[in-house]
Amino acid sequence: QVPLVESGGGLVQTGGSLTLSCGATVSIYSINTMGWYRQAPGAQRELVATITGSGITDYADSVKGRFAISKDNAKKTVSLQMNNLKTEDTAVYYCNIRGRAYSTGIGYPTFDSWGRGTQVTVSP
Repeated sequence: QVPLVESGGGLVQTGGSLTLSCGATVSIYSINTMGWYRQAPGAQRELVATITGSGITDYADSVKGRFAISKDNAKKTVSLQMNNLKTEDTAVYYCNIRGRAYSTGIGYPTFDSWGRGTQVTVSP
């Protein structure tokens, strides 16, 4: 597994903005997809946004037009710009990166790593 580090969560009022960022703590050979998921109390984890290595994005209907996912190919990081936040956006947000890692053996093993989560709280 490739350890991930997330940052950028916090408390914001309705209508405010936050930016989440995530990156690996070790070098990555290649990336297949990067994404953000969230889990509200009592709910299942759900997809928020994903971006492929070629830049194709996908968003949950609930965040379209408000959130934007982007990546930095050189730094191999992914960010989520969240605008016009609503109370229903309150959740723990998890970063996910899937790709191939370097190894001491032969080839480049695949990985599917998750961050520990960062809390986003939107107050009325």
